[in-house]
Amino acid sequence: MLIYLRVLKESFNFAINALINNKLRTFLSLLGITIGIFSIIGVLAAVDSLEKEIKGSISSLDNSTIYLMRFSFGPSEVPKWKREQFPDVTFDEYQYLKRTMPDMKAASFVLNVSPETIKYQDQSVSNVEVIPVTSDYYEIEELQIVKGRFYNEQESVAGAPVIVLGDEVANGLFGSDDPIGKKVRFYSRKFTVIGVLKKEGTGLFGNSKDTAVILPVNVVRKIYGDNNKMAFPAVIIKPESGNDVQEFTALLAQKMRAYRGLKPDEIDNFFVNQLQGFTDFIDNITGQMSWIGGIIGGFALLVGGFGIANIMFVSVKERTNLIGIQKALGAKRKFILLQFLFEAIVLAIFGGLIGLLFVWLLSKGASIMAGDFEFVLSASNMFWGMFWSTLIGLIAGIFPAWMAARLDPVEAIRTGM
Repeated sequence: MLIYLRVLKESFNFAINALINNKLRTFLSLLGITIGIFSIIGVLAAVDSLEKEIKGSISSLDNSTIYLMRFSFGPSEVPKWKREQFPDVTFDEYQYLKRTMPDMKAASFVLNVSPETIKYQDQSVSNVEVIPVTSDYYEIEELQIVKGRFYNEQESVAGAPVIVLGDEVANGLFGSDDPIGKKVRFYSRKFTVIGVLKKEGTGLFGNSKDTAVILPVNVVRKIYGDNNKMAFPAVIIKPESGNDVQEFTALLAQKMRAYRGLKPDEIDNFFVNQLQGFTDFIDNITGQMSWIGGIIGGFALLVGGFGIANIMFVSVKERTNLIGIQKALGAKRKFILLQFLFEAIVLAIFGGLIGLLFVWLLSKGASIMAGDFEFVLSASNMFWGMFWSTLIGLIAGIFPAWMAARLDPVEAIRTGM
């Protein structure tokens, strides 16, 4: 056992010395593996970061949450020209579903409108996201209020002039002052501030409720009207927990078809989008991105492997005389084999470590520049990066090492001379 350990130690030391004595060759070999590992791990880290950020931005919503609208979250078999003819969901349809749908925990009617400017005395905040919703939105999104309260159903139905501010909007208008009860000007009207949302931080696309205001949807309906193409409506529905979501969505579609008077041979002119379907769609996209990035990085890593193999063949040729002398002095084939095999593996490992270092530095720099967006370099990605790097080094070094181990000592010495 000690003899084998001694052989391994001597082979390893010999490989390290060979790499140190040929610095330029070592650098060129390292470069190929470094680029390959950097490509693979960089792509995987970027995809993981993107997936984490997307899922984090929708983590407050339950996967069973349903969005009823005239658009689909993902690909659809319905032609685009036909989808463009679908009517918007209406407030009357929302009320009908709220009255008739069983096992429904909460439902909210939402209007998507353009950003506006909000003012308080001589202070103003521009490009504010407007979220006009009914009162159940508070329960669906699980909003957190740090000051004041959210508006109730009576205020929602009446279209009361009340408003809830995001953290950045509240700070921009009032600074350290308490905004509750203050009057702000919005849509050329006065609204009473009744609540402030907890700070969320910047989302994936640079937006969050920190830069938004929430107000009763009926206020905005009076301003925009029910047939304004500038306001895109939707109904958000949250079923009771424990229910079969597929059955629930099927019943929801059936009630919508009945309300709109669709015939049996007519297709649905609306989409029942489930948040789980959206997350599955995201998983599918990120999975494909990982595969494509892995294939591209794999080719780069393969080129690095060819580089190591080429350098090892050159190394064997240059040291043919030395190999002959070693074998003439009694060196076994396995010692010669391990000597060159270790050299290839050490090259690959160092190249992989340098590649990982570059990815780590890039992820730290990108996270600082991107603000709240965090790039993730997982332990799993680092492990697989080093695994593939080591494997490439092993494969690239096997044949040159085998050739060196099988050299005839006399012929090797003669060739070297």
